[in-house]
Amino acid sequence: MIEGDPQSFRQLYRMYPDAFMKLCSIIREKTHLEDTRYICVEEMVATFLIIVGHNDRYCNVRQRFHRSHFATSQNFNKILKTLNTIAPDMMVKTSIGIPTKIKESTRFMPFFKDCIGAIDGTYILAMVTGREVSSFRNRHGMQSQNVLAACNFDLQFIYVLSGWEGSTHDSKLLSDALSRRNGLQVPQGKYFLVDCRFANRRQFLAPLRGVRYHLKDFGGQGRHPRNTSELFNLRHASLRNVIERTFGVFKSRFTIFKTAPPFSFQTQAELVLACAGLHNFLRKECHSDEFPVEYEGDQNVPPLDTEEENVECLSQSQLQQRTEANTWRMSIANAM
Repeated sequence: MIEGDPQSFRQLYRMYPDAFMKLCSIIREKTHLEDTRYICVEEMVATFLIIVGHNDRYCNVRQRFHRSHFATSQNFNKILKTLNTIAPDMMVKTSIGIPTKIKESTRFMPFFKDCIGAIDGTYILAMVTGREVSSFRNRHGMQSQNVLAACNFDLQFIYVLSGWEGSTHDSKLLSDALSRRNGLQVPQGKYFLVDCRFANRRQFLAPLRGVRYHLKDFGGQGRHPRNTSELFNLRHASLRNVIERTFGVFKSRFTIFKTAPPFSFQTQAELVLACAGLHNFLRKECHSDEFPVEYEGDQNVPPLDTEEENVECLSQSQLQQRTEANTWRMSIANAM
């Protein structure tokens, strides 16, 4: 029997009751979380979803379920802990096959046949106090954490790294993700699309510099690609756009990230991973769901001709790898 306000559960079940019950079942089986004497797992999950999905505060959730502040907080943190435990298993595996989005389009096939997704960083508003405030201030002057994510072409997360300061460069996040024991893995012969904040490498295909790139640059009459390099950048941007759409759906689904979550920073970082796992679960179980996507576009990406790659610190072997990667990129552009 479910304790609490039955109306709250009916509202939560109204759209996807089967998915909700399946999520509760997974949590029970994989984490061994059990009902307490007065509160069942379903209520704990409902409490968490209402807070992250509607950006509701404890005081409102307390009234809805007729619980104390302590019980509400405890329910929220129990589910946060369990979701972080199973979140790595909720990340989708990289596929060695050709993605349908590429296979079915002559714009992308065969040029991007070995591409398996896109990588980018996004700012998540953060609440930080003390001496660390300045390091969490991003390039727009707002306190945030910089989150790196890799996704496939079905708007599902492959890998998520949260907890870095907002001032941290995306390339540093990628290096950290690759160096971790259970970090980002790129299958042999495959690669991700990245923007100009990342160096061009065989595993991470970046756009050509000094050439129009952003989709808005090609919009309107008479602004079509004029040469091979611009055509490559346009198709690269059109395909890499999937990471921006994924971030847009993610932030629309979990409105708690519209403002800085009122928790410790460690909890704020854990929330991102937990919600990324939930996002993948919902994409799989409720694939037809619709959200008013808050498209991020290219607002965090500087023009390609304003940021130069630092080649002075590269070793001879790294320079050779960079040269080979650039040659590979031009071969793709010329093939178009």
